[in-house]
Amino acid sequence: MIIEPRMRGFICLTAHPSGCEKNVLDQISYIRSKGPVDGPKNVLVIGASTGFGLSSRIAAAFGSGAATIGVFFEKAPQAGKTASPGWYNSAAFQKHAENAGLYAKSINGDAFSTEVKEKTIDLIKKDLGKVDLVIYSLASPVRTNPATGVTHRSVLKPIGQTFTNKTVDFHTGVVSNITIEPCNDEDIKNTVAVMGGEDWDMWMDALIAADALAENALTIAYSYIGPSLTEPVYRKGTIGAAKDHLEATAFTITEKLKNLGGKAYVSVNKALVTQASSAIPVIPLYISLLYKVMKEKGIHEGCIEQMQRLFADRLYTGQSVATDDKGRIRIDDWEMRDDVQKAVSALWEEATTESLPALGDLKGYRHEFLKLFGFEASGVDYQADANEEVQVSNLV
Repeated sequence: MIIEPRMRGFICLTAHPSGCEKNVLDQISYIRSKGPVDGPKNVLVIGASTGFGLSSRIAAAFGSGAATIGVFFEKAPQAGKTASPGWYNSAAFQKHAENAGLYAKSINGDAFSTEVKEKTIDLIKKDLGKVDLVIYSLASPVRTNPATGVTHRSVLKPIGQTFTNKTVDFHTGVVSNITIEPCNDEDIKNTVAVMGGEDWDMWMDALIAADALAENALTIAYSYIGPSLTEPVYRKGTIGAAKDHLEATAFTITEKLKNLGGKAYVSVNKALVTQASSAIPVIPLYISLLYKVMKEKGIHEGCIEQMQRLFADRLYTGQSVATDDKGRIRIDDWEMRDDVQKAVSALWEEATTESLPALGDLKGYRHEFLKLFGFEASGVDYQADANEEVQVSNLV
């Protein structure tokens, strides 16, 4: 079938298998170009099919020769209906990992569930024995707690006061003001239950109990802080409360890993175009201005560049891991440079529907958004007949 992007709000309803494969291949090529990293050998990636999770898996496998198990929850294709992009990403990763002689297996299911945790641990014990790195990179708006059976839904709201600021519809380029009413206490509790550290902690408890972690094992979860511009709706909002909980959980897990000599870290990463960030008011406008500034300064990074730097310059240097005063790894350091933030703040004041095409990189934003779904990848013939029914090999 001929596959074209079909948009509904902040979601693309279709994905292109060849475009997704090209994006995965580009990431593999980048990692190989940077040379080997003496890194992990057996890696579990929870949330392995898109974004930072996928790039972490690629960095571990093709940068350090690691055996990887990936856990994700993606929609399989049907005749005449495309899969989700994460499905095609995972199919491409599996294919090229196997071609390179690397161990790679995947599990498709609800990572929040006890069943998927048990299935994953059984696979680790059977095939790898133990893992020395656990990446936790889940991004979901909904979570059912397996212990209570309660389903929680996250919300994106400020805490304590109404928030009004600029945002942009990245499809049309229209800059407008948006007002978001503050949350209630239940909103905070639900968002923390979905996006906080509870499930990460449950995964680590299960791995420890099963003796599935190697000596000196590391585990990493991902977070974001961002500038004062986005603070009310992000870091000081409901999502920020969840990120605070996630970051505090790293210390809880580290205490549990002491007997193994292990450690848990939260890596604070750069703002990037993702399905999640595209739905957050204010963020698309901020990212379009940030991309313009960072590209002009020659310091722009995508997911794979961030993960390569995390592995090569932070986690596996042979030295102690550098952190900030709250114990967090900071690979948002280039984004948060004073010169970058001052430039973005100045552009923000001037940004209107008319001025944004010149001031920002909205074209780059749209391009990155479509690439998430396998569109606008270089070298792909989008007029050619595509096989939508691509399968993921070694799916357990």
